[in-house]
Amino acid sequence: MRRANDPQRREKIVQATLDAVIAHGIHAVTHRKIATIAQVPLGSMTYYFSGIDELLMEAFGRFTDRMMLQYQAFFADVKDAPQACHAITDMIYSSQVTTPDNMELMYQLYAFASRKPALKTVMQNWMLRSQQTLEQWFDPVTARALDAFIEGMTLHFVTDKKPLQREDILLMVERIAGLSATVSSG
Repeated sequence: MRRANDPQRREKIVQATLDAVIAHGIHAVTHRKIATIAQVPLGSMTYYFSGIDELLMEAFGRFTDRMMLQYQAFFADVKDAPQACHAITDMIYSSQVTTPDNMELMYQLYAFASRKPALKTVMQNWMLRSQQTLEQWFDPVTARALDAFIEGMTLHFVTDKKPLQREDILLMVERIAGLSATVSSG
């Protein structure tokens, strides 16, 4: 007797793709591993997706959409550039965005974006949306510099043996934003 098709099967496959990337790395993701994690028949993979590249593109697209929602939540009550600097600092300093799973997916996306044009497009769209959020308070060049700083400092913050204090991160953000005239001598 044939079972009814699971209406959530496609979503399970997309999430299982991200889970497979976290567990095995993007280079070792296969249809079989994804199907096993999603607990779906292997044959259903090609029913929903034409190939692994399409599947990775959709999965990372969903991941970056979720990350953007988290990103934008930090700016929900921001009304001016100084508040935006504090929001950026909070984002870098908190562990809400820099979970081990999020960081693993970011590393994998960064590493393979140069090899897979579809993933490069996902990455570029994510960067553009981040910069557009920041352009509410900063000119486009400053927004781009702040976005690059967020990306780099997030990586530094989770990997440094002795991460910077919140006040130091805020000072750096304010300097990039042109809001800090104070220069530390030591």
